[in-house]
Amino acid sequence: MKFFLSMLLVGVVAVSGKTFEEALAEANEIMSNNVLIDGHNDLPWTLWNSISNQLKKINLREDLTKTANFSHFHTDIPRLRKGKLGAQFWVSYADCSTQQKDAVLFFLQQVDVIKRYVAQYNDTFEFVTTAQGISDAFANGKIASLIGVEGGHAINSSLATLRMFYELGARYMTLAHNCNTPWSDYWRVTAGTVPAQANGLTEFGKKIVLEMNRLGMMVGLSHVSKATMIAALDASRAPVIFSHSSAFALCNHYRNVQDDVLAKVATNGGIVMVNFYTQFVGCYPSNGTTITVDTVADHIDYIREKAGIDCVGIGSDYDGVDELPEGLEDVSTYPNLIATLLMKPNWSADDIKKLLGGNLLRVLARVEEVARELQLTMDPIDDLIDSVALNHLTTLAPPRPTPGAGITIGQSSMLVAIFSLIAMFFH
Repeated sequence: MKFFLSMLLVGVVAVSGKTFEEALAEANEIMSNNVLIDGHNDLPWTLWNSISNQLKKINLREDLTKTANFSHFHTDIPRLRKGKLGAQFWVSYADCSTQQKDAVLFFLQQVDVIKRYVAQYNDTFEFVTTAQGISDAFANGKIASLIGVEGGHAINSSLATLRMFYELGARYMTLAHNCNTPWSDYWRVTAGTVPAQANGLTEFGKKIVLEMNRLGMMVGLSHVSKATMIAALDASRAPVIFSHSSAFALCNHYRNVQDDVLAKVATNGGIVMVNFYTQFVGCYPSNGTTITVDTVADHIDYIREKAGIDCVGIGSDYDGVDELPEGLEDVSTYPNLIATLLMKPNWSADDIKKLLGGNLLRVLARVEEVARELQLTMDPIDDLIDSVALNHLTTLAPPRPTPGAGITIGQSSMLVAIFSLIAMFFH
């Protein structure tokens, strides 16, 4: 890659006194012995868009950059191994146009494909649901594989459906994606281009947060409005997670996290996992003409400064974006980022270990602990959302995704009904 070659050729020496080559060797050594956890990878969505989740059509053991049809993928097993990834939250996502229609079906399809490729390549991946499971899988040489649900519209405003996603293995859910839900708002509300639905969180939205706490599911705040961030931080009894967000002060996109929210994250004990997407790291006031791995390192440094070393992590957004910085082109390139940080005087090996995965392990372990405590005194919340909120939803939904695998509307309705019956059984 151009970035890597240029750093070697010029023999860059950092303030720390290390060349990039020396820092890269140190990065690879640290990463070989300490789990790197990425908070957000959209490989399931890319599989849906490319092959309608028909895994027989792709071989993830191949370097897909050398294939005719899949060279746009950021993720495959050879590159994951080269990048020394230790654990991944694979994302179940469906477009906002499915909201209050067949969102549950689409999200279930994405959970299914995650579980299928983890099982198919079980010499590489291991499905886990706990902090200890991540550590155990890494110790066994496997890439620990967890599920994150991207968008509160996944649950169709149903606490029973939320519980079912937890039973299926989901360990975080972002409260909104690129649309409001009947109980939460997304980032365009903060930008002022879309009217608020919930003015943060409705009372039902706060109950969703509490039920997530009781279950042991991390509350995800990437994509939500600033008011929703603050409301969730105030409501949550457990640490929260920004699975793929960067610093607003360095790039004033409203998907990013503002300074006062970073302060609240520090108080909450949560984590901001920095996104690599060019448009979320390189906008005003940075305005870099060329966005590189250094730009992402600056966001990590900034969040460390404002929230503390214990509250920062990595959430690349690979296979969910179409522009990436030089030096971070795909999942093979994580060591470039760690080497860049090690060239700075303020980053020790112990700091790197926290950034890589130590912080997320702490957050998830605390979320699990809070769940055990709450389950001693709390029953599952069985409240229903007010029908008025459902009927007055303000949202901005992009075009409907093209259904794949021959699924019809009738099949969709049937599957949602079956899922609802399963949810009633576990309720």
